[in-house]
Amino acid sequence: MKPVLFLATLLLSASVHAAPACPPLLNHTLKDIDGTMQNLCAHAGKVVLVVNTASQCGYTGQYKGLQALHEKYGKQGLVVLGFPANDFGGQEPGSNTKIKDFCETNYQVDFPLFSKVGVTAANANPLHQGLAKATGERPGWNFHKYLIDRSGTRVLSFASRIDPQSKNMVQAIETMLKAPPRITQGGQ
Repeated sequence: MKPVLFLATLLLSASVHAAPACPPLLNHTLKDIDGTMQNLCAHAGKVVLVVNTASQCGYTGQYKGLQALHEKYGKQGLVVLGFPANDFGGQEPGSNTKIKDFCETNYQVDFPLFSKVGVTAANANPLHQGLAKATGERPGWNFHKYLIDRSGTRVLSFASRIDPQSKNMVQAIETMLKAPPRITQGGQ
């Protein structure tokens, strides 16, 4: 094989196997529940389910359904990200350590949890600001769910009352998991 052709083949091969570009929606670094900074770009190319959570809410039982989704679809490319928030009714008053212990003990949660954040218009973290802008919907209560496609360009919003394992939610997840990432200019 000629050197130029070999180099072109090598470059093409590398670009096919390169990590997906980080979409602007995920281009944030936030603290996880243990206080370690996590770059959300690590989830580029996956279907991402973002949920603002609370330990003392009528919807807290949804942790069970979120964990089930994580277990069923994680190997297919779904990642569930939990963001505890104390914005609604003061229903997440505990420390990050207490939140983590509660989730692990009561719901065996092992999907990524982040440090307590704000999600309302007045104090939304950068990720939730972007999600609200992308969908035109802000969380109105705990357990509001945003589902982001593999390209990070299509976002669906699900109200708190929508169970994580509802037909509509599962159908949306499965559809996004089957769809190849859309290739867009500049990763957008």
